[in-house]
Amino acid sequence: MTSNHVLIVDDEADIRELLVLTLMRMGIEATAAENCKEANSRLEERSFDLCLTDMRLPDGDGMMVLNHIAAHYPNTPVAVITAYGSTDNAVAALKAGAFDYISKPIQLKQLREVITAALNLPRQAATRSEKPERGRRAADIVLDADAGFGRRLLGESAAIAKARTMIGKLARSQAPVHLTGESGSGKEVAARMIHADSSRRDKSFIAVNCGAIPENLMESEFFGYRKGAFTGADSDRDGFLHAAVGGTLFLDEVGDLPLPMQVKLLRVIQEKKVRKLGDTAELAVDFRIISATHKNLADKVAAGEFRQDLYYRLNVIELRMPALREIPEDIPLMVTQLLARLSHQSGMALPRLSAEAMRALINYDYPGNVRELENILERALALCDGEHIDVADLHLSAEASAPNNGAFSLGDERTQPLHDYLDAIERTQIQKALEQTKNNKTAAAKVLGISFRSLRYRLERLKIE
Repeated sequence: MTSNHVLIVDDEADIRELLVLTLMRMGIEATAAENCKEANSRLEERSFDLCLTDMRLPDGDGMMVLNHIAAHYPNTPVAVITAYGSTDNAVAALKAGAFDYISKPIQLKQLREVITAALNLPRQAATRSEKPERGRRAADIVLDADAGFGRRLLGESAAIAKARTMIGKLARSQAPVHLTGESGSGKEVAARMIHADSSRRDKSFIAVNCGAIPENLMESEFFGYRKGAFTGADSDRDGFLHAAVGGTLFLDEVGDLPLPMQVKLLRVIQEKKVRKLGDTAELAVDFRIISATHKNLADKVAAGEFRQDLYYRLNVIELRMPALREIPEDIPLMVTQLLARLSHQSGMALPRLSAEAMRALINYDYPGNVRELENILERALALCDGEHIDVADLHLSAEASAPNNGAFSLGDERTQPLHDYLDAIERTQIQKALEQTKNNKTAAAKVLGISFRSLRYRLERLKIE
């Protein structure tokens, strides 16, 4: 089997010797260069599986090496070596596409982990994410029935193509990513795609909805606990942070984290160590963090509701997911694929969608985005005659049905933010269920199709007596 080959770029002889020796002990070949010019010459001579470059070089810097490799050898990951405390340099390198960074003085354990992870990258990850094959779109992109989203982004609009390209780049990095966009716009899909094409793809992807965990349970859920740590702790239990070791931790609705938990999470990110409740020992942890929210974290920082230091740790690279109303040209493809999957799951023949129904779906405002589109089609399948779906079968909300003649439109102006708008809908449905069950919360949870714990959390969050 052909050995991996790594290019080392550093002007300090002792550092080059350390790196070459470490790589040799890992069974990896190494070629060394002292400066940018020599590095470019080595790159012309042969291909490399990884480049390790210092940020300070006699005839330039590591960013020059990084940019040159990105332009001419995009399948070669680059890890930069930064001076102690040079956080700005590390962040700049990550934003420019570096796989990861290593701080001086070099810790051999961290060095080996970075090398192993970089060499474990799928060689064609970016190509798969950026250039989906035409003619196989609906068949190749399988939607996740449990999450209600696709495992791959569906569509060919400029906004979706841009998101795919960015996801391909982010998959080849270890940088923390912050995903923004409205509820239901596919943030978790993007996070799963980044993980699936990353060097961590064989480890766990742990998705945590920060807004769905009661504050008094948050610490035990994240950090785990030892037996006897508190009343009811009958056995040892790992938390989310332990479950994500080696893989990816996806923090959805991270803006809902209470301030005390933000402090604890920041320390974990900085120290890369976790202590279970009731334990005296700390455990080293290694995972990548991807966070998401439909809220504006910068506004929450300004309002004193979110820690600025944590914000900068999470928001190294930001990716915005487009709202469905911004990509109406992709709706027909999404509808076709969703109907095919939903029909197959229910054992029904695929019904024909009328032209009027498709126009109505294209012109709809979609407050709930892709999640809402799936719910609309699932309802239409249940209500149609089995052969045809017409406008009446869709039961679209009149408020959100604003004609846009197939072009981009924001639809009707709402007098309240989207989050408040959706909260109002949720509050109404919960109150109806409580009235129907005469305030029996267990029965109301069954009517709503959610767990009792989830209902209790929503009652607290929406302040429903």
